Amino acid sequence: MNLNWLYKKNQNKLIIFFNGWGMDETVVKHLDPTNYDVLAINDYNTLSELPDLSEYNQIHIISWSMGVMVATLYDCGQKTSTAINGTLFPINAEFGINPKIYSLMEKGFNEDSCKKFITKMFDKLPENFVFPNRTIENQKSELTALKQYQANTDYQYTRVIISDDDKIIPTKSQLNYWKDYELISSGHCPFYNYKKWEELI
Repeated sequence: MNLNWLYKKNQNKLIIFFNGWGMDETVVKHLDPTNYDVLAINDYNTLSELPDLSEYNQIHIISWSMGVMVATLYDCGQKTSTAINGTLFPINAEFGINPKIYSLMEKGFNEDSCKKFITKMFDKLPENFVFPNRTIENQKSELTALKQYQANTDYQYTRVIISDDDKIIPTKSQLNYWKDYELISSGHCPFYNYKKWEELI
């Protein structure tokens, strides 16, 4: 698991971002931190402990895609938590990606299929988008590792955002799972629709 401080300027409020599968921090680097420190997490091949966060008066969780499930495994004493385009059962025929489709992706995973998958996250690939700096081997093993984890179903999200045209974790699957949510016009990756982290809290 990679922990990357996007911003650490001794603020008293922290945002922890649990990224999606296969990604790195470039997908959210354009977001303005305003008066927050921001810790971005990705690569769930293994799970690690978080650093000491006792200096913060407020902690806010923002999680996306597979990160929605992974975030439930951590108790950070958070004030708020936002789930974006994910569920607690992301590999599931009713509430996530159909397991058969997931297995086919895992078995046939290569550089071409990875680029197609990531491009499919968007209605249109943003001009300033940078593909993640991850090896194909690392991304493929992460697909396998994610099948091992089971969400903490007692975890409570305070906000849920669902894209109306999600081709990765189907919009219908997310609607099947969540009762209270905000529906937005976007593909699976909505971050280029926002300018500031605090818009997602």
